[in-house]
Amino acid sequence: MKSRTLLAGRSPRGPITLMRRVYKYILPEVRAELGRWRIRANGIPDPELRKQALDSMNAKQFHCEGGGVYAAANLEQRHILIPLIVALQTISDYLDNLCDRSTSLDPGDFRLLHQSMLDAVTPEAQVLNYYALREEQDDGGYLAALVAQCRDSIAQLPAYRHVQKHVMELVQLYGDLQVYKHISHSQREPELLNWWGKHASRYPQLKWNEFAAAAGSTLGVFMLFLAASDPTLEADQADEIRNHYFPSICGLHILLDYLIDQAEDEIGGDLNFCRYYEDQRILNGRMELMVQAARQSADELPFGHFHRMIVEGLVALYLSDPKVRDQIEVRKTAKLLMKGSPWTRVFFWLNSHWIRKAM
Repeated sequence: MKSRTLLAGRSPRGPITLMRRVYKYILPEVRAELGRWRIRANGIPDPELRKQALDSMNAKQFHCEGGGVYAAANLEQRHILIPLIVALQTISDYLDNLCDRSTSLDPGDFRLLHQSMLDAVTPEAQVLNYYALREEQDDGGYLAALVAQCRDSIAQLPAYRHVQKHVMELVQLYGDLQVYKHISHSQREPELLNWWGKHASRYPQLKWNEFAAAAGSTLGVFMLFLAASDPTLEADQADEIRNHYFPSICGLHILLDYLIDQAEDEIGGDLNFCRYYEDQRILNGRMELMVQAARQSADELPFGHFHRMIVEGLVALYLSDPKVRDQIEVRKTAKLLMKGSPWTRVFFWLNSHWIRKAM
C-alpha cells in the first residue's frame, strides 16, 4: 500500500476500548435506527410483507448491531455509517425472510428482489418494482425507502468512488447466493456448483461451500463503507481491503454461523455449508485454516489491530453462543478454534459475562 494512514488514530486500540465505544455510541444509535424502520414497517399495507419486515428486524437485530461495530472505528462519521449499515443490512434480512419463507421458488423473483440491494449501492441505477414477480406487491414504499437511505448516506461518503466497484461485486455475489440457496432442493446444489465453477479459478485455496459462505457475508461491504468515510482513502487501499476481507474474513464469518446452526438446520431441512465436509476431522481442519487465513488477512491491513479484533470477536461471539453447549462435536471444534489468541479469550469472556447479560 502507498500509505498506512487510513483512519490512523481513530480506531480503538484494544477490546475494552472497542466495547466501550460499542455500548456508549453504537448500540444505542443502531437500535434507534431500527426503531425508526420498525415504525415504517408497521405501516406496510400488505400483511405478509409487513410480517416478514417486522420478523426480520425482531429476529435478526444482532446483524445490524454487529455491522454497526465498523462505525466504532470512525465515530466522527457514525451519523453516516450507522444509517447506511442498518439500512443495507435491513434490506438483506428482509429479503432473506421473503425468500426463505416464500410460497415462490422462482429464481427470477429472488433475483429481482435482490436487485434492490445492488441498486442501493449504485446511486445511478433506476429504482424498480422489486415485487413484480410475486403476488405480494404493496409495501407502502418500505423497500424503496431503505434503498433511498443507502443512497443518501453513500452520497456523504467522501471516497465512495474508490470502493464502489468492490461493493457492487460483493453485493452481486451475495445476491447470487441468495437466489441459488432458496430455489427448490433438487436444483440448489447443482446451481451452486455451476456458480462456483465460474469463480473457482480465482480461489484455488477454497472448497465450493467455503466460497458460497464467503459470499453470504456483508462484512466486506461494511468495511468498504468505513474506508470510504476517510477522504484520504486511495484506490489501491480499497483493492487491498476487498482482497483481504473476501474470501478469508467473510468466509470465516458465515462458516461460524453455519457451524453453530447445524443441529437446527438439520431439523428444519435447511442448507448448511458445514454439512458438505466429508467428516468432522476435515471440518475441523478447514475451520482452523479459515481462522488462520482471517487472522493473517486482518494483520496485513492498515490499523490491523481493529480488523484482528473483528476476527477474534467473531470467533468469540459465535463460540460463546448457547447453541454450542448442546452439540458435542461443535463443542470440540470450538475448543480447537479458541486456541492461539489471547484476544479471542478476552472477547469470549466479555461476550459471556458482559454482552449477553446486557441483552
